[in-house]
Amino acid sequence: MSLAKNIVNIRSDFPILSTMAHGKPLIYLDNGATTQKPLQVISVMEELYRTTNANVHRGVHYLSDRVSDRYEAARETVRAFINARSREEIIFTAGTTASINAVAFSLGERYVREGDEIVISGMEHHANIVPWQMLCERKKAKLKIIPFSDEGILDLEAYRSLLTERTRIVAVTHVSNVLGTVNPVKEIVAEAHRHGIPVLVDGAQGIQHGVVDVTDIDCDFYVFSGHKVYGPNGIGVLYGKAEMLNELPPYQGGGDMVAQVTFEKTTYNALPFKFEAGTTNFTGAIGLAAALDYLSALGREAVAEREQALLARAMEGLSTIDGIRIYGTAPNKVSVISFLLETIHQYDAGMILDKMGIAVRTGTHCAQPLMERYGITGNIRASIAFYNTEEEMEALVKGVRKVTEMFA
Repeated sequence: MSLAKNIVNIRSDFPILSTMAHGKPLIYLDNGATTQKPLQVISVMEELYRTTNANVHRGVHYLSDRVSDRYEAARETVRAFINARSREEIIFTAGTTASINAVAFSLGERYVREGDEIVISGMEHHANIVPWQMLCERKKAKLKIIPFSDEGILDLEAYRSLLTERTRIVAVTHVSNVLGTVNPVKEIVAEAHRHGIPVLVDGAQGIQHGVVDVTDIDCDFYVFSGHKVYGPNGIGVLYGKAEMLNELPPYQGGGDMVAQVTFEKTTYNALPFKFEAGTTNFTGAIGLAAALDYLSALGREAVAEREQALLARAMEGLSTIDGIRIYGTAPNKVSVISFLLETIHQYDAGMILDKMGIAVRTGTHCAQPLMERYGITGNIRASIAFYNTEEEMEALVKGVRKVTEMFA
């Protein structure tokens, strides 16, 4: 059965979708900020606290053994989901931001020197800008920016010209959280590798919209957050090629990341534990695995097709509204629509839509340099998930049209 035909059952898996907002049925279109959680994730985490709560890797007793096994099984679920070569290459972190900061610090300590260069794109989220700026400030390195077109397409010729013998890493988003553009990361990686340069791909907005194969992309690092992919908050993943992770120093010290500790010297644990200092969020990791299993059961290709159909319907309707400007019109994009209404402030429009029960995002979306590129202070973003409906797309279009009529 297709997702469209099974949408009633799918939506019943997400109890929050039955919420009433200001007396109206909630239409949740802020999935780019965080996705809702199915019962299959909620129940797994509740069951874990009820039956299997103990610290991982630290005890020899029954509960510790059980939760440790489930934690490592979650690591295997992530490995399979992104097609990594080994479980050792899957590091659990607090989220995408923590993962990027880990690489920026560790790689920076090992490889970056004064005068070196780091390349990112002009459409990055702040989480993939600020850690590299901080590294550049520490090491007196230089940040170089890949430009993009008005449609939201990276300039690959300009990208190639930015790569030099001083480039130490390229860090680029898989999917823009504002424009929805799916960047050609495999091509970006291949070009960098021709120069011997490693690449980090920010997958926070890519992991939930289709099949991600890190072996095929051949990136050196891939990072994402659980809460963007129908899993819990406070858990994320840093995938890194084993040969890279073995070379880098750990960015945090503490329990479980050590092999032996004396006051004279500490030796570090093997991968992946070398980068998992302290008590890890094992509940979040197991909940994340449940979310990935849920998506796999639906079929990730089917999820992507469903979202593309909803995107097309919403784009068709919104495009007929006078005075609307849509940001991000690349031919290859996910189900994200960012727009502005002529003479109407984005916050005013967002608040009126909220009173209709329609939850959208307003502001800069943690991408202020991108907004500056377009000469705007922010916009409105509707980000669509597979559990949204055709009727909700129609309601969005009607709601936006009503906003324009109110301000006419």
